[in-house]
Formats: sequence, C-alpha cells, structure tokens
Amino acid sequence: MIWYPYQQMKTMGAPYEIVDAEGVYLYTKDGKVIDSVSSWWSVIHGYKHPELNQAIIDQVNRFSHVMLGGLTHQPVQRLSQKLEEFLPGDLNYCFFSDSGSVAVEVALKMALQYCMNRGEHGRTMILALEHAYHGDTFKTMEAGDDEDYHFVLNAYGPSQYVVHIPTEVQALEQAFARHGHQLNCLLVEPLLQGAGGMRMYDISFLKRARELCDQYGVLLIFDEVATGFGRTGNRFVADLVLPDILVLGKALTGGYIGHAVTVANQRVFEAFYDDDPGHALMHGPTFMGNALACAAALKSIELFERQDYMSKIRRIEAVTRREMAGFSHPRVREVRIMGGCVCVEVLHPDDLRGYQQFAYQRGVFSRPFLNCMYAMVPYVIPEEALIQVLDTMKAWFAGRG
Repeated sequence: MIWYPYQQMKTMGAPYEIVDAEGVYLYTKDGKVIDSVSSWWSVIHGYKHPELNQAIIDQVNRFSHVMLGGLTHQPVQRLSQKLEEFLPGDLNYCFFSDSGSVAVEVALKMALQYCMNRGEHGRTMILALEHAYHGDTFKTMEAGDDEDYHFVLNAYGPSQYVVHIPTEVQALEQAFARHGHQLNCLLVEPLLQGAGGMRMYDISFLKRARELCDQYGVLLIFDEVATGFGRTGNRFVADLVLPDILVLGKALTGGYIGHAVTVANQRVFEAFYDDDPGHALMHGPTFMGNALACAAALKSIELFERQDYMSKIRRIEAVTRREMAGFSHPRVREVRIMGGCVCVEVLHPDDLRGYQQFAYQRGVFSRPFLNCMYAMVPYVIPEEALIQVLDTMKAWFAGRG
C-alpha cells in the first residue's frame, strides 16, 4: 500500500492516476489536464522534454550512479563547475544531496560546525521566519514554522535554539540586538515563502539582514529550493542579496530526478579545510552527485540559459497581472503575484473545499493548501493554457456569496 504525503489516509479521495505526460499536460484515462503547480514547482521545462530525455539516456548508457566516497565522475565535476560559473559571488563550493530537505539540513549543519570549527561554541541558535517551510527532516521542521508540523512542539515543547520573527525590519533588528552573538545563521526563503502560505515580502528586509549578519558574524542562508531558477522573477534572489550559503533543489534537474545542492562561499569552506579530520563535514548521502541527476541538471541549466527563460517568466507574470487585474471577491483576502507565482488567499480554508475537483473537471490540475489557491506553472506554458488556469481560479468564486 502506498502511504501518500500530506494526507489523512483514512479520508483522502482517490488520487488521479497519470498514464502519460508531455509539455504542460498530465494525461489520465479521462483526458488531459494542465499541471498548474509543476509537480511541486519543479517541472519548469514541462514533461517529456526531448533534450532532457536524451541527456539521461546518454548517461544511463554509460553508468547510472557511483558514490562520491572515494570516487568521482565527469557529470558531477561538470555540474559543480557550471554552478560555480552560473551562481553569483563566490558561491563556489557544492555539496550535493538528494532532496531539498536534506540540502537545507546540510546547510544548518554547515552553519553550526562552521562556528564550532572556529571555536565559537556559544553560537548554537538559528534565526528564522514565521510561516517558514524548510523541509520535512527534524531540524528543518524545527527551523520552520509550518503549522502542519506543530505536533513536534506538542511533543518536545518550543525549541530553545530557534527564534522565529516576522518579515519586518524592526523585528529583525531586535532579534539581532538580543541574540546576535548566539546565532550561527539566519535562514530564510528569500522574497517568497512557499508552503507556509505563498507569502511575499520586500527586498529591503534581506538587504538589512545581510548588513546585520556581517555586523554580528552570522551566516546568511538562502533556501532557494522553491524560489531558485526564476520563480520570483529573478534568476536567484541571491543575485540581489548575496548569502553565505545557498540551497537549490526542485527545478535544479527540471523536475526529472530528485537532486539538490548546498553551495557555500569561500569563508564557509575555509572553516572546514584543515589538517584536523574533526573539522571535516561529516555528511554523505548515498545518492549525492548521482550521474543521471547531474546530466539532467546540466541540460536543464543549458535550456534555461539558451532559451532565455527569464523572458518566459516575465511573460507569465505580465499575462497573470493582466488577467487577474481587478479581480476581487468577498471570500478573497488578497491576490498576490510575483514572477511565476500567483496566489489567491481566501478568508478560510473551507472556501477552497472542492476546488481541486472543480479545476480537474475544467482541465486543470491544482492542489490548494491552507487557505491558498495558487499556480506555479511550467515556464513553457502557452498563453492560452495559462489563461485557462487563471480563468479556472476566478470561476471558482462565481456565484459564491
């Protein structure tokens, strides 16, 4: 029996069975639907992309996987070099893993050990944001503030090692004034908080965060698992404000294979580069640097650059703003748009009950959560398909008082 994610198994409805997928469409035995959420925000090139398919076929004909413990291979070397060229600043040191949750866990481990290796043993705390989501592993749940995981608080009580603040500069300054010399890192989803409610905030918060991290000697970590590769309308938010550690996943491989990377700057790396074996980063996922995933990632980045995906994202945002202009409803609290993301926040989760089936019947796969109806479409979506997604979102409210 399959144990499905984020579902009460006793009461969940039957999932839609996919028999094929191509472009922006998922095919079931009943027909086709537009994937408006890009399989949890990862399938930026659409499905069955011929170049991505071929990249994986070419690699599988050589070998599919070898561990990085005492071994290496060309795909992981080329991907590491490409990321070094592709990413801003001196984000040059790539530690690969097999999921975004693990990659954030690695970033938190790096930040703590960075301080321990430097003899700063009092820096055991993390500063994070309210409504944050950073993954499903225990430390990422502790660092996050997702209400789905509040059972952890019930079991263990509030964490002594994590402070959560709103995305307000005054709260940020107060937190640093109180805890600055105890912090090893500030961990944020930059500009767009995803699973915590598609919350969007201003770049001024991150600019001030960078200043305070420098002032207090705290590492700044950007969790761009969801926001990276253009989702906010920027290639990476790291292009605007440079973190010390950057975490990427989801779209890294175009949604083909689970893979992620934690990228550190030189200052972080040098704290581990030592004759003392105890200063090494003791972490090693079995499938880190998987050759198939690296081949997919290299081709995905090539497509992103060669086909000017930033212009595609600007078009998606422009069409979304045009189509959603003036839309309001008594049950809608706010409509938020940023880059390749649109969110309609309703007043109560019950206002979205039944929407998934409603959308499916109109040729759109959607997956609302909390009190958020949203779309994060593949970047290759045709305009008429994007309009169909947006019209479906608006149609849900027609006739509802």
